[in-house]
Amino acid sequence: MALTEKQRYELKKFIKKLEVFRRPHTELITVYMPAGYDLNKIINHLKQEQGTASNIKSATTRRNVIDGLERMVQHLRLFKRTPENGLAVFSGNVAEREGQIDLKVWSIEPPVPLNTRIYRCDKQFVIDILRDMLDTKEVYGLVVLDRRDANIALLKGKTIIPLVKTHSQVPGKYRAGGQSAARFARIREGAAKDHYKKVAEYIKNQFLTLKDLKGIIVGGPGPTKYEFVDGGYITTELKNKIIAIKDLSYTEEFGLQELLDKSQDILAKEEVAVEKDIMGKFFNMLSTKPGMASYGLDEVKKNIEIGAVDILLLSESLDDNIIDEMEKLAKTVGTDVKIISTETREGVQLKEIGKIAAILRYEV
Repeated sequence: MALTEKQRYELKKFIKKLEVFRRPHTELITVYMPAGYDLNKIINHLKQEQGTASNIKSATTRRNVIDGLERMVQHLRLFKRTPENGLAVFSGNVAEREGQIDLKVWSIEPPVPLNTRIYRCDKQFVIDILRDMLDTKEVYGLVVLDRRDANIALLKGKTIIPLVKTHSQVPGKYRAGGQSAARFARIREGAAKDHYKKVAEYIKNQFLTLKDLKGIIVGGPGPTKYEFVDGGYITTELKNKIIAIKDLSYTEEFGLQELLDKSQDILAKEEVAVEKDIMGKFFNMLSTKPGMASYGLDEVKKNIEIGAVDILLLSESLDDNIIDEMEKLAKTVGTDVKIISTETREGVQLKEIGKIAAILRYEV
């Protein structure tokens, strides 16, 4: 399940908050409970752990563990049942100096269902399970080729990850002196077939064992891509995963980006398409109807306050406090909020123009 940009941002923020805490002794408490797990069982377990903690030799560590467990029990009693996706709870004394007390408790319902139950008392909170949720599981294979070049890459989330770049031995269109046209044509066709075989082998090596490969998109200028796909070079299993063939103007790195841009219809349900679409709408509005778009903190904030903002665009590179402030302000006037990553060209453009932009409801 792919996270929305909002879910990703909130989870990143939560992880960032917890990952800074370290203690000299094992006294920071982490509990993960799966969806549907009986809360009373967890509470009873924590009470048993309080009894066990009374045997800890260090008086300070003993007090911190027992108090942290008690704070967690009190927090869990606020829930009537375990949330739909399960619950992760973190508690402990996070004071910066030894001997001081700053007892805190945090909890989060993860954006994807938990299937793990954990109780851990350690020198730091266990957050790797939450970090794993940020990792995009589904990937697409990208193949861009013509008779001279081929590039193979993965699309993971919004990021193109180059894998293989290869160049063919197909000679140019003009034959050397003394060669007949027929012989030259045979040489070119033979070299093209060798090129296709080599590319197919690279695709097999890169994609065949990828469990999370959702599909393959092939693109390139001219008829080459069809010759390759329909010529029997690709294994049946991988050919069945080809979900689109796109006509391109470029190859190499530009071709990969063009393939991504031209595959929005295929990737429409993926977040990369949603993000590029909304940012494309903003930049189009900015160039054609500038009165319907605004950017920069002060200008956008003023437009929110008068109720003119339809969609608020916030770069994930903004300070968390500013994001929180702008979200709260937007909520008061029914403005839709989109968190935009910096992993696309459009996201980088937003960052460069001040990290905050808006599509308006009416011209101002």
